[in-house]
Amino acid sequence: MSNRAAEVAAQAGARETRRRWLLSMPALLIVFFAAAGPLLVVLLYSFMVKGDYGDVKYWEFSNDGWFSVFLQRDIFDDTITIADAHVAIFWRSVKLSIMTTLLTLIFGFPTAYFIATRPERRRDLWLFLITIPFWTNLLIRTYAMQEVIRNEGVINTALIMTGIVDRPIQIMYTDIGILFGMVYVYLPLMVLPLYASMEKLDFRLIEAGYDLYANSWQVLRRIVIPLVKPGIIAGSILVFIPSLGAYVTPRVLGGGKNMMLGNLIELQFGQGRNWPLGSAISITLMVIVMVALLVYVRNATRSGARHG
Repeated sequence: MSNRAAEVAAQAGARETRRRWLLSMPALLIVFFAAAGPLLVVLLYSFMVKGDYGDVKYWEFSNDGWFSVFLQRDIFDDTITIADAHVAIFWRSVKLSIMTTLLTLIFGFPTAYFIATRPERRRDLWLFLITIPFWTNLLIRTYAMQEVIRNEGVINTALIMTGIVDRPIQIMYTDIGILFGMVYVYLPLMVLPLYASMEKLDFRLIEAGYDLYANSWQVLRRIVIPLVKPGIIAGSILVFIPSLGAYVTPRVLGGGKNMMLGNLIELQFGQGRNWPLGSAISITLMVIVMVALLVYVRNATRSGARHG
């Protein structure tokens, strides 16, 4: 009798599983054809031969696209050397993304702490002010940043009026200019996760730290930061990933000279007419993003296990 009951239960479980798969099938198909499908096409393109006027030569396979990501072959003697331009663009992208993440954390942490310590009826107003930039198109916000950092902009005008400098400092069309723009654009993405963590913070723990004669730095390092670490990790990922693939901000504030990975990919699919190389760089960028996400998930899992 018990065997019969177990068999019936197993059959019921199998039917329930099949029913759930059938109900999930439309969503799975949409995800495959709208997300995974195009990625598979890009991956396939990266192993094909580039066409004479763009596109690819279908079903003619080659590894030249992947070879050209970091290497180049001399057109005269076939000598293989490092593709200095590509390496420089990869390094600039990673460097500026890391710096953007660090600066948004430096500015976003006290901002989130300030909002979290306001009376509840005022927090919504401060969050509203933080999210206002999202109401405006990214391109418009980037052009607005030009008015701040150009030679006749707010920063240079203030420096000249105060006598700190005699002539404008060149900020536009430099890495510093791109960094200014990306910090401005992605700062809200750091503040919001930090605030979500700090809002749950039990401030009695901070008072207990002071009661035990801890100074402000010790309270910050041993109490606040460990408790809001999930917010720090989430904010860092939310800033680092879009910064790494940024296109509009480097294009407008970098002037086409200081390219990042997004600009390099667009160049290969556009003027360069080298779709296999553009596809290979795109997949490389995706791999970097996936590694960053895996690091985030691993750290978040460990943090959750330590805090129960």
